[in-house]
Order: sequence, then structure tokens, then C-alpha cells
Amino acid sequence: MSELTRPVEDLGQEASDYIDLRINELKLGAAKGLSLTLSKLLYLLLVLFVISVILTSVGIGGVMWIGEMIGSYAGGAGIVAGFFLILLLVLILLRKRLFRDTFVPLFVKMFFEDDNKN
Repeated sequence: MSELTRPVEDLGQEASDYIDLRINELKLGAAKGLSLTLSKLLYLLLVLFVISVILTSVGIGGVMWIGEMIGSYAGGAGIVAGFFLILLLVLILLRKRLFRDTFVPLFVKMFFEDDNKN
């Protein structure tokens, strides 16, 4: 009887090995995707931090400079705040183009790059 059931047992073992290999491939793909995503996220956080420091310095310098020119630091602060408010409104109006149209292709390429190679 063992000769009759050996092909079925071999098939079961090969199917189990195949499933284990596919699970390992999925784990490796997930690890690669997560590491790429995390590295890009950390890079963006670093860039945003540096940009915020630069904008803060420019804002303080702008308040000081405009305040000296018009004789009122409060007026200078209001003008600089108005400039940053306009900048914020422009970013809000362009958010779809800036963020969604940038990140969707990035994630599609990152998670489905193996599918495009075939």
C-alpha cells in the first residue's frame, strides 16, 4: 500500500514546501516594502524638519526686517504671518497634485514592481 500512496504523500509534501516558499517570499516582499516606506518617511521627516527650521529663521528675520522698515514689529509679524497664510492656502489648493499624485505612483511602483517585470 505504501507504493500506492507514495505519490500522494510526495505531492502533499511538495505542496507544503511550495506554500512555505510562497509565505517566505511574501514576508521578504513585505519587509522590503516596509523598509523602503520607512526610509522614505524618515527622509521626508528630516527634510520637513530642516525646512521648518529654515522657514522659522526666515520668518523671524522677515519680522525683524519689515518691523524696522515700517517701525512696528507687530506690523512686521502681521505681514509675515499673512505671507505664510497665503503660502498655506496655495499648498491646500495644490494638495491633490502635490501629495496624492506623488504618493500613489510611488506605492504602486514599490509594491507591484515584481509584477511589472514579468
